[in-house]
Amino acid sequence: MARLSRDFFAVPTLQVARALLGQRLVHRCDGQLLSGRILETEAYIGEEDQACHARVGKTARTSVMYTAPGHAYVYFTYGMHWLLNFVTEPEGFPAAVLVRALLPESGVAVMRRLRGGKPDAILADGPAKLTQALAIDGDLNGQDVCARGAQLWVEEARAVPDTAVVRGPRIGLGSTPEPWKSKPWNFKLNPDRVGF
Repeated sequence: MARLSRDFFAVPTLQVARALLGQRLVHRCDGQLLSGRILETEAYIGEEDQACHARVGKTARTSVMYTAPGHAYVYFTYGMHWLLNFVTEPEGFPAAVLVRALLPESGVAVMRRLRGGKPDAILADGPAKLTQALAIDGDLNGQDVCARGAQLWVEEARAVPDTAVVRGPRIGLGSTPEPWKSKPWNFKLNPDRVGF
């Protein structure tokens, strides 16, 4: 399968968040391919977006968001979890898509071990669970997922129909002010509607 190119990520963030649904996320880890189909994403767009890390401007943490589209933004949260995002839009504009859920495909036995024997149904059904299942951590922060030889990439899979996609507010934003808290920038795929 062809890897997604930089052009895929260089367009408006909402377009990328929708288009990533159904695509195959792959991590080559210790010679093993761990992969799954992307089931849920969220968009975070610019310094004005009060739910986006870039709302504070360019810092050591957020600097990767200002790089070229197609880089991984992997950050640590709540003192225990890694979360995976892909940088979008033109270089210099801080935006990214958070990958929130995955349907495991290859390397499932390894994923089970990494997740401590959790049932398959919950191996990667959340943003911290999928990074644990795919052994994604801060070492991959800033990786160019479009580069030849990258350890982490997204493979092109067939497009999924709009009838299988549900949009809603982003999740877990706490005290984020309106209108940002209610922006329908979460995209979720029902795998039963596309026959995965």
